[in-house]
Amino acid sequence: MAKAKPKNKEASSVQKLNDILAIASRRGFFFQTAEIYGGRAGFYTYGHIGTLMKRKFENLWRSYFLSLHDNFWEIESNCILPEPVFRASGHIENFNDPLVECKKCHFRFRADQLIEDSGFNMESFELDEINKIIKEQELKCPKCGGELSEAKWFNMMFCTQLGFNGEIAYLSPETAQQAYLAFKQEFEATRKKLPLGLAIIGKAFRNEISPRQLFFRLREFTQAELQIFFDPSKLDSISEEAWREIKGYKLRVKFAGSNDVTELSCEDLNKKGLPRLYLYYLVAVQRFYLDLVAIPRDRFRLRELGEAERAFYNKIHFDVELLLDTLGGFKEVAGVHYRTDHDLKGHAKVSGKNLEIFHEGKRFIPHVIELSFGIDRNIWALLDIFYDKSKEQSDTAVFRFPPRVAPLDLAVLPLVNKEGIPELAREVYMQLKERFTCVYDDAGSIGRRYARNDEIGTPYCITIDGESLD
Repeated sequence: MAKAKPKNKEASSVQKLNDILAIASRRGFFFQTAEIYGGRAGFYTYGHIGTLMKRKFENLWRSYFLSLHDNFWEIESNCILPEPVFRASGHIENFNDPLVECKKCHFRFRADQLIEDSGFNMESFELDEINKIIKEQELKCPKCGGELSEAKWFNMMFCTQLGFNGEIAYLSPETAQQAYLAFKQEFEATRKKLPLGLAIIGKAFRNEISPRQLFFRLREFTQAELQIFFDPSKLDSISEEAWREIKGYKLRVKFAGSNDVTELSCEDLNKKGLPRLYLYYLVAVQRFYLDLVAIPRDRFRLRELGEAERAFYNKIHFDVELLLDTLGGFKEVAGVHYRTDHDLKGHAKVSGKNLEIFHEGKRFIPHVIELSFGIDRNIWALLDIFYDKSKEQSDTAVFRFPPRVAPLDLAVLPLVNKEGIPELAREVYMQLKERFTCVYDDAGSIGRRYARNDEIGTPYCITIDGESLD
């Protein structure tokens, strides 16, 4: 059974969450979609500041990961895909969450979340195990105390119809399938070279049973995914130069079945069975978070998922988790998955098309390593981690974003609206806006303007005053 959290720590986490929500709504980070109609759980709209931040993170992701190899490319596809795509991928059969319903108030919950929220650890995600825990622990509906039904599987895809004939289609629950559908054409178009990376930043849709934890359970969300197609015989071989560069690099790893984070070199992890190519991309992901996004090292870890917990299509699965005070611990924001040839083989079987390629004298279906990021989850993580409310600022909460992810690069502030100062300030602003995301702010006292920019995490403010004229 999980240990109870200290009340003072819980209270401070709630206060932090409320502070962030207040700033988010007041300053235009995000708010609930269709709020004038009461809103719906799992849907959020980015305001003008939130959209700037989201684009900043997406562009940082794009420039970093596409630069890992000269045969990595970004593509764009559709959100609606025909039903056979998801029969081939296994989503129709396997993309399920366990649902339990209160017999009294008829509210529906994710059964695994209900069990974990009640303080019990999940050792298996099979329905028999879930129902056993609910029965043995006499778990009741947290809303009304009513008796719970037995858990059953609920498929999380949104179903729709194409045209007047009613052909079944689905909103894609992940952007990955779009890359697999495009693989053969892109392989031909990029002159038949491996590895081939196909990246997509786009929308995905999941009909969550009970969306919660803000951006961590959305029904419509943005993913940034890179599917890396490679020759499976080269899974444990990278260039000697690349291996020399990473073999001594230490990864922060929490292995399945362990409660502790261990820092081990890639060389040691390779001896434990993790392939070199997979380690190369684990290193790339850790460096992205620690070096570019500037996440504090102790707030980052790579958690291995065991066979019972990982996605049905993954042979090796590490989640990227960040320590978030507002959500009570480490939470998943990304993942590195070795999907083997599961997807291409499935599409070849259902479509009847041959997806084998001829490469370096042999025929085979490529394997895939997937780098998958939840953009919205990462935005919330940045708000949590870079929030600051020190004792010296007991009445004011601010964000201290690293410049690479701050919504605005800088603000230009005329000290007073007279004596030629506004004209010079406007001239400076017009020059800077060609290269930076910046704002011109002349409303209110200079102190209030600084406070506004502190609150949204603007890293630099330029004040134009009398000395500037000289």
